[in-house]
Amino acid sequence: MFTGIIESLGQVEEVSVAGTNQRYWITSPISHELKIDQSISHDGVCLTVEAIDGQRHLVTAIQETLQKTNLSQWKKGHQVNLERCMPMNGRLDGHIVQGHVDATATCVSVTDLKGSREFRFRIPASFASLIIEKGSASINGISLTIFNVTRDEFSVAIIPYTLGHTNISAVTPGSTVNIEFDMVGKYITRYLSLQQP
Repeated sequence: MFTGIIESLGQVEEVSVAGTNQRYWITSPISHELKIDQSISHDGVCLTVEAIDGQRHLVTAIQETLQKTNLSQWKKGHQVNLERCMPMNGRLDGHIVQGHVDATATCVSVTDLKGSREFRFRIPASFASLIIEKGSASINGISLTIFNVTRDEFSVAIIPYTLGHTNISAVTPGSTVNIEFDMVGKYITRYLSLQQP
């Protein structure tokens, strides 16, 4: 379980293929503090640490993950948002994020607001019921409040701190990002779908 508050940026150092899986060596300031078998959010995707070598760690994405996220596009040099799992004795600063990406979204536009930056995203229409005005979503693992919601688009505003400490600053129109919708909304949508005759 995560909060969507990014702890550190990492960088893809090496990508290799193992059958239908892809393996990534990630360098970061926190890699040496990780433990094997620990779950870490990588751009919002919960991946298990398999090996640690100094300032880098190894994770594997299986075929299911590669199909539902943007990890298949990762190349050497790609910057990754990292967050360790939420401690149970602290404050929940973001929102509840599972690290189970629901889909990818496409950046439609980026607007400089002279103090913040507004990003607009389009999602697959089948997920439209999961976005609400002032609701929460995780974009590349970042907990964000969404607004200006239409059927399949929404906007988020990014403050300078988040721009400087995450990889959202590299997102441009046409970029693909990972999105995890609010868990409560998913349960409500599922419940209502089962009530229909």
